[in-house]
Order: sequence, then structure tokens, then C-alpha cells
Amino acid sequence: MSEANSPAKKIDRRSFLNQSAKIAAGTALGTAALSYGRILGANDRISLGIIGSGRRGQGLCNLASRLKDKANVELTAVCELWSVYREKATAQNARYYGRPPRSFKYMEDLLALKDVDAVFIATPEHSHSPVLKVVAEAGKDAYVEKPMGNVLEEVKAARDAVLSRNLIVQVGTQHRSEPYQLAARDYVRTGALGDVSKVEIVWNYHGPRWRGDRPGIINQLREEDTDWRKWLMTKPYRPFDPQLYCEFRLYKDFSAGIADQWLSHGIDSVHYFLDETCPRSVVAHGGVFAWHDGRENPDTFQALLDYPKGYLVSFATSFVNDSESFSRIMGKKQTLVNIGGEGSPRWKWVEEKGVHEDDPSIYERRAWKYITLPGDDKIPPTGIGDDDLSHMTNWFECLRSRQQPRATVEHGFRHSVACIMAARAYWEGKRLCWDPKTEAILDHPPAA
Repeated sequence: MSEANSPAKKIDRRSFLNQSAKIAAGTALGTAALSYGRILGANDRISLGIIGSGRRGQGLCNLASRLKDKANVELTAVCELWSVYREKATAQNARYYGRPPRSFKYMEDLLALKDVDAVFIATPEHSHSPVLKVVAEAGKDAYVEKPMGNVLEEVKAARDAVLSRNLIVQVGTQHRSEPYQLAARDYVRTGALGDVSKVEIVWNYHGPRWRGDRPGIINQLREEDTDWRKWLMTKPYRPFDPQLYCEFRLYKDFSAGIADQWLSHGIDSVHYFLDETCPRSVVAHGGVFAWHDGRENPDTFQALLDYPKGYLVSFATSFVNDSESFSRIMGKKQTLVNIGGEGSPRWKWVEEKGVHEDDPSIYERRAWKYITLPGDDKIPPTGIGDDDLSHMTNWFECLRSRQQPRATVEHGFRHSVACIMAARAYWEGKRLCWDPKTEAILDHPPAA
């Protein structure tokens, strides 16, 4: 019998779920009485852990360190399978806090620490939901990177584990907390746009995104320095592949690529602005048109999503060129236009005249105005980095108040459903529909 087919070697979804149940029993006996049941006082330091300390995990650690005094937090434990990243994260946080955090290879050991209140989850996206479920079963609050998941049954299980324990979980769709996005959301909710019929999102990039963006890292990775089977999580066994390990976003069994990484932000903003749930139906198309480098996920992708409130969302991304990126929320009275790509703060409303003239000046005379912040009339910038502190601040505040944060697991579930439907529609070549009653993805409209 080959190693790949050996019962002793294979880690499938069922065995992982059994393992998670054991972890829950071992680390969270009487789970309702663990850290989420303790309301932190104003002078209590929040003890943080992190599971997954690659590049995004290191970024989250940096954000937390910048709030360490204001929010009274300290990262006290690091978990990372790969020794190189584990050592790097340990040294990084020792510089931030003046003492090294405890360092672990396996999350079970970190989650057994009773003094850790909350955990960052910054693992590869195929493991976001499985890890969140285990973290919730251990009674820990969490900040989980987006997408919240890309397998429907795993996303459901993670959401239910969080909700049943009343945990404070922030999903990493950080634009929900940024000031210009909040201002634009508030403007939409005044009704100034009128009835919305369509949302267009076009974000472009020139280059082989996610291929080769980690120079030298792949060559450093050796199987003996990590745990390949643990990294695979619920996926079937396959031989060790350092390129997959480091560039997982290009491979469809582990990521939907554009759908998981970019549509998750775009569609979550639509949900946020328009107070929406899951799409009613989704179609998608695309392909590998520019970067024939062995990637499985498309470098050019377009999805069309139909929503229950009666409008379409068109999302398109190309990695072929840097053509101008924009978003438009199109209403009968006004159109809200975003200039720039993901997270751009530059929003403006433009009046809809309701006329069609040969004279182009009729359009030039339309009223318009930028969305600005109170007391600040400057033209907003067109870019914002991942170093904005608003979302992390919101999570830390909610850890103390026990109020739900801006990006809850319900919001994470909704954007995950949209992304899963888009990815499946692309691969299956079908129009897929959502049944909100059974929470199932169907290839036909649900029964009335």
C-alpha cells in the first residue's frame, strides 16, 4: 500500500473533525466558562496568540504592537508549523514587547494556554474555517483573516461554533472599519442614490499575482522543518510540494484565487453598504489568459451576482494590465463612484439627470461632490494600505465591551457564500443559486 493511501497516514476531513472534538474536550472542558465569559476590566491586559505567522500574520502582529499601549494588549504566544517563520515571528514580537512570546509548532499547545484570551488566525485560506472552529471550541475570541472559508460545510461549522459560544470574532474585511468607507456607507443609507439597480466593481493589476512574490522563500522550505500533513488540514494527502505551500492561492483545491482574495473584499463592501445578505444567484467566467506558469486559478475573472433586493453586482479583475480600477453603485437619483482599487477612500456622488442628449455638456453639468470626513474638505486619496488601525482597534474595543465587532462571523459567512458560489460557477460552468432556508448551493432556483 502506498503512503498516500495508507490509513495511518491519510488525514481526511472526518479524522480532522474528530481531532478537533478531542481538542475541544481537552482544552475547553466547560467551554462556557472560559475566556469569553470573563469581561476584561479597563486595566486588564489582553493576552493574544497567533496561529499562522507568515507574511500576513506578521502584518497583524505589527498592527497589534502599534496599539499595545492604547489597547493594553500583548502578544504572548506564537504558533507556526514552519520553523523559519516561527523563529522570525518570535523575534519580531520580542522586539515589540521587550520579551519573547511562547513559541509552538502546533495550535493545540497554544490553545491549551488558559491565559490566552484571543487569537489571530492567519493561516492559508483553506484552513481559516477549520482552525476557527477549533479556536472557538477552545473558548477563545478570534480575529480571522478573509475569506472566512472556501468550503461551505466548514464555514457553517465555524460560524455555528462561534455563535453557540457568544464569542467576539472579527473577520479581516477591514474596510468595514475605515473612516471613508463608513462615510460612504452612511451616505448610501440616507437614500440619496434612490433605487439601486446595479453595482460595478473593476479592479486590475499587471503581473503574475501570487506567483513568485516571495523571492527565496520556496527554496528555504524543507519538509522536515514543517508538518506537511498538518498544513494540508482537511485536504486529501498529496506529496510535499513547497511551491504549493508558499503559493497556495494559485491552486484551486486550496484557494479560489481572485474570488477568495479580491471578491471577498468587494462583495463584503456591497453587503455592508446595501445591508445585504447572500446572493440569490451567481454566474462566472474567466481563464488563464496571460500567465501560463502552471497556475490553476484564473488570471482574468468576472462574476455576476443577483441579489434578493433586486440589483446586480458585476465584479471583474484582470492581471493582464493596470487599466483604471473603479467601483460604481448605480441608483435612479445618483451614482456613487469610487476612483481606485480595493479600499480606495475616494468616493463621490454624481447626479443622475435622467436625460439622454447628443450634447455631452449635459453630463458635464451634473452636480457631484466627494464624500469627505467631518471637518475635512480635502480631496480624499485613492489608496489605503493594510496598516490602517481602525479594524484592529474595533476588535480590541469589542473584546472588552463584549459587543459584536463590525465584521462578524455572520458577515464572514455571507461573503464566503458569495465567493464559494462564484468559484464553483466558474469551474462548473453553471448558474448557481442560493437557498437561504436550507443554506445550500443549488444548480436551480430553490422551491418557493
